[in-house]
Amino acid sequence: MFSRFKKPESGPAAIALKPVTSSGPVAPISAAVHKPVAVTTRPNPTAPIARTPAEAMASDKEKKKKEKMAELKVELHKRLLDNLNLSALEKATEASLKQEIASITAEALDEMSVALNAQDRQVLHQELYDEVMGLGPLEALLKDDTVNDILVNGPKRIFVERAGKLSLTDITFKDERHLLRIIDKIVSAVGRRVDESNPYCDARLADGSRFNCMVPPVAVDGSLVSIRKFKKEKLGVPDLVRFGAFTEEMAAYLQAAVATRLNVIVSGGTGSGKTTTLNALSSFIDGSERILTIEDTAELQLQQIHVGRMESRPPNVEGKGAVTQRDCLRNALRMRPDRIIVGETRGEEVIDMLQAMNTGHDGSMTTIHANSSRDAVSRLENMIAMSGIEMPIKAMRSQISSAVNLIVQASRLQDGSRRMVSITEVTGMEGEVISMQEIFRYERLGLEANGKIIGRFNATGIRSAYSDRFKQWGYDLPSSIYEPIV
Repeated sequence: MFSRFKKPESGPAAIALKPVTSSGPVAPISAAVHKPVAVTTRPNPTAPIARTPAEAMASDKEKKKKEKMAELKVELHKRLLDNLNLSALEKATEASLKQEIASITAEALDEMSVALNAQDRQVLHQELYDEVMGLGPLEALLKDDTVNDILVNGPKRIFVERAGKLSLTDITFKDERHLLRIIDKIVSAVGRRVDESNPYCDARLADGSRFNCMVPPVAVDGSLVSIRKFKKEKLGVPDLVRFGAFTEEMAAYLQAAVATRLNVIVSGGTGSGKTTTLNALSSFIDGSERILTIEDTAELQLQQIHVGRMESRPPNVEGKGAVTQRDCLRNALRMRPDRIIVGETRGEEVIDMLQAMNTGHDGSMTTIHANSSRDAVSRLENMIAMSGIEMPIKAMRSQISSAVNLIVQASRLQDGSRRMVSITEVTGMEGEVISMQEIFRYERLGLEANGKIIGRFNATGIRSAYSDRFKQWGYDLPSSIYEPIV
């Protein structure tokens, strides 16, 4: 019946599908059945919920149905693996494979004397397809454009972030073995592995999403997985202005700063929008310049013509073959770049980045983790110290002050919104202290009843130290953008 993807027969008789008995063992490969369309959330998963007897009965009935569907799906998935020719699936189209899965499932259900309505069959076929070709229960979340982050705390607790807010979903894995199988499927696709000897891994999904996992025994209550989804559509400066991330005046100032080749550091915490801001700032770079990007996970989406992208590589299973960001950065200096953009500076590559900014690669940019502009400078000092280079503190700060011109501070506020909370210029040294002046800031004015923050962007009244540079390059900004709102 379904010969296109079925395994070749090993003997004169075809492989028969064996009916399942209630006392038979449960297959080790398992999955949880869920409704992929309705991803509900619970504001407080630990709070007790008072239910009427009718609600409790309906909930128990739904729970039993899910358990039966899960057991059914386990057996059907096992039969699919037994009967499908997996090597032929790589060339199969989605429509033909779904048709094949429907045929195998229908025959198996008839033999098992199981009756399902059309909706349950459709859900079952989609979940079986996700198990065979996708990432099982996570597939629905990966296809949901409103989800920014997927966070798995063991097989039964899957959280998502939407609009900066975390919420618990009703999606689950069958058990820890099911979750580990999906993790292994991801990491093996990029030539890596996770086990007790190597319990954590960074990887990149096929769509470019960032993946990190940690498995037992290091993860105590079950495997931990975090996926930062890759945005297919890059947000430009007009989009960020429209969303309220910063103002048009700040955008005009940043355009002048990037176009006149000031060295820029985007600072912020995790999830504050550093990479998105860096992407937006890169749109101000002239298309005639040669740009080299260096990242741990390739996320930058530059629109210029002359862009060379590099990605670091972790060691293989034997602990060899690692290529660090510092290796890429040193090699990039020999490739005649006009600008170097490092996705995130977090270690010993900081000294090479600062030297590049100081030696003819003006207009270079990077991001770092820091909570304020002043803290960003301290982080640079700490990274230089951790790189093993012994340097007097004054020489270290002199190197930073001459290399860095502008620090853009991004932040995710408590209501989930992301704002460019500060734009600060580095103006030089005063004794042994790096002098800085803030040009724009975000002022918090209050809090609405629904928890949304009330605030405004405002200039500090300080004129840019690079105003003459802007004029020489043809960017004569009006003095009014520096005037504060009273």
